[in-house]
Amino acid sequence: MSADDKYPEESGRRRFVKGVVGGSALAGVGALGTVTVNSATASPGSGGGSTQAWAIENTGGPAPRGMPQIPLEIDSEGYIRGIWPDVETTMQGGIEVQVAEMDLGGSTYSSEWFQYCGLEGNQGIQPGYESENYFRSGAAPAYDWQSNNKEEGDRFHVDDFDDYTEWGNGIGDAGVGKPATGTWRSEESENPIPIQLLRSPRIEEAAQDDEWLQASTAEGFIAWLNKCTHFCCVPGYKQTEDAARFGNPNGVYCQCHQSVYDPFSVVQTLFVARPRPD
Repeated sequence: MSADDKYPEESGRRRFVKGVVGGSALAGVGALGTVTVNSATASPGSGGGSTQAWAIENTGGPAPRGMPQIPLEIDSEGYIRGIWPDVETTMQGGIEVQVAEMDLGGSTYSSEWFQYCGLEGNQGIQPGYESENYFRSGAAPAYDWQSNNKEEGDRFHVDDFDDYTEWGNGIGDAGVGKPATGTWRSEESENPIPIQLLRSPRIEEAAQDDEWLQASTAEGFIAWLNKCTHFCCVPGYKQTEDAARFGNPNGVYCQCHQSVYDPFSVVQTLFVARPRPD
């Protein structure tokens, strides 16, 4: 396997149960629990610190927590874009800083969800960065359907996923959902933000009676920041047959160190977001 293959550029238990867990309870989960949660300590700088986020659940391997979900919406023409929190100026530690934060689906959605793995220095994570917020196809798509139909920078449209109840690529079960790899808030940025987008009937069904999913998904679409929380590799949904050996061929698998994530289980996770550079 080449280095390019290993690190591609697209670079609760709500099953769906609501799984809201308090910060003190999360901080007390130990090594014998189903997840390991970083200690909640304050971080200096612009943003950062103890952060509670919705994430697709980490179900195996060394990753300490799930990968954060990106709330999304579909515009009037059928193109899919991520929701970026409202920007305001606040005082933190006596310093005036910009914060991107909003109430969504009964939860606090913040840009701090995405401040890990060095992305906190990325232009697209800055609260005031100007972006249309559309999910766009990257330079090296992970799926044949995408390579055959999308150019780099193309926006994703609902019609691209019209066979989502039947799609399959020989890995896991067909009809579970149709995925895409791409970028978000990365126009003219030297460091693209890698994402995965998935349309699934399971998401569509789960959102019918779940407040958070009703607000953060649309027509069966769900998205997440695709950076493994272990060593920041770029995992993949139905991208390698090795996933079956580690218990979840229909899940998201990181081939670097065998962490596994379940995109159909969204949970709340507590971690320490890194501060953005001043």
